[in-house]
Amino acid sequence: MDSLLIYGSYGYTGRLVAREAVSRGGAPAIAGRDDEAVVRQADDLGVEGRSFDLGSADLPARIGEFDAVLNCAGPFADTAVPLVDACLETGTDYLDITGEVPVFERLRRRDEAARSAGVTLLPGVGFDVVPSDCLAAFLHEHLPSADELALGVDGALSFSRGTARTLVEQFGRGIVRQNGRLVEVPVAYRSREIDFGSGPKPAVTVPWPDVVTAAHTTGIETVEVYAAVPGRAKPVLPIADALGWLVERRPIERLVKRAIDRAFDGPDGRELATGTATVWGEVRETDTGRTARGRVRTPNPYSLTAESAVSAAERVLAGDARIRAGFQTPANAFGSEFVLDLAGTSRELVEVPSDEDRTKLERSVAEGGE
Repeated sequence: MDSLLIYGSYGYTGRLVAREAVSRGGAPAIAGRDDEAVVRQADDLGVEGRSFDLGSADLPARIGEFDAVLNCAGPFADTAVPLVDACLETGTDYLDITGEVPVFERLRRRDEAARSAGVTLLPGVGFDVVPSDCLAAFLHEHLPSADELALGVDGALSFSRGTARTLVEQFGRGIVRQNGRLVEVPVAYRSREIDFGSGPKPAVTVPWPDVVTAAHTTGIETVEVYAAVPGRAKPVLPIADALGWLVERRPIERLVKRAIDRAFDGPDGRELATGTATVWGEVRETDTGRTARGRVRTPNPYSLTAESAVSAAERVLAGDARIRAGFQTPANAFGSEFVLDLAGTSRELVEVPSDEDRTKLERSVAEGGE
């Protein structure tokens, strides 16, 4: 990993990623805007540190000597585009750990430019969206004719400052994919009961980035993502939609973010070591009702992000045969098994089409049916 630059390395998640890279024997360069923070971290890790702003006119020259950039600096709505522009100019592969829907959509639209430049654009190589993307691909392999996808996430989690700030920016907004279109919807637009492994739990729709990535991975054009919520919290969720306009006012947003900076610092060491999350998925063929369901269990999302981001960067730098130029998702780039290569993960099939269903499908395909 001597040809890797980690930008935003001194934030909560960036520190975990940089430490993971060095623990594997790599010597990535680290970078960010805060010179003092970069120098302190570089000395601690024994790696090269660089400080520069993404608005620098010489940004391409600063990253051009690297084979890949791993962006850990949020909000990614501000950092992804200038870094991607520089990567396209210099032929540098780009990865990040974003979970912001607009960022995925913007980078997806750069696919043709990235192909022309011979550059891989691989956002979302953390908990957002590695487990869910790999699960979506896995379930689609079991039911290739599916035309609807639902995903769900469950876990009692502490947030880093960066994650909490991003959530504030998304406050009062929802998004789903319907028949190939991204549609803005109210918070908790839909609800359903989901069994994450210990019985049904109430869950509501959330603006998770799989509405972009899973559609790209599987070709399924109707996608919804849910998050488990305590039953007592469900009745008050619509208030978030009503208050969304208030948080969007800049003075209020600044106040909220200052409060976040005082209150949030991410999971402590114990939670990183012991925390878990579960991702649930369902693909469905609407004409027949045939369904495949499964679950992926993971360690703490921040722990998984550190390992998955570094593993992804290693594979990109090594020239993994599956990786191509252009916009990629984790499951596109590495296959549905990628998540199982990460420590502490497991996967189970809960429901698949019956053998009789499979036989009928194979006969239909052989006879030229739909």
